Amino acid sequence: MTAPDTENLRAPARTPRQPAWRTQAPVVAVVALGGAVGATARYAFALGWPTPQGGFPWATFWTNVVGCAVIGVFMVVITDVWAAHRLVRPFFGTGVLGGFTTFSTYAADIQHLADNGHPRTALAYLAATLIAALAAVWLAAAGTRRVLKWRQP
Repeated sequence: MTAPDTENLRAPARTPRQPAWRTQAPVVAVVALGGAVGATARYAFALGWPTPQGGFPWATFWTNVVGCAVIGVFMVVITDVWAAHRLVRPFFGTGVLGGFTTFSTYAADIQHLADNGHPRTALAYLAATLIAALAAVWLAAAGTRRVLKWRQP
């Protein structure tokens, strides 16, 4: 009888783990950069289309609807079509589109309208944005999948 090979009894060698800040720093950086780009675009759009006192906030409404549609297209492309770099999704999906869409302004607009004697406009805006944003993301994703399926041989 021979003794077992001691090489085989050892635990497998572990690769050293990188500190969390080394793996997360690039992600945080691209989200911040993308957020700055998206927020700047949203701000420019809002400056170009100001909301009159008590009026329907069309700039915020369309920002959110368009942003949701782009999210629908982007998510289909990045999950079904393109094997993107690991930082593309945080940069564009979280950063740019997260900075561009503005549901905090949406909530503030609703409160401002209601507090200033325009409850019907506030409720219409609340419902219209919710319905339009959800429809936009769903229709954009479904439409993108349909186009991609049509283009396949």
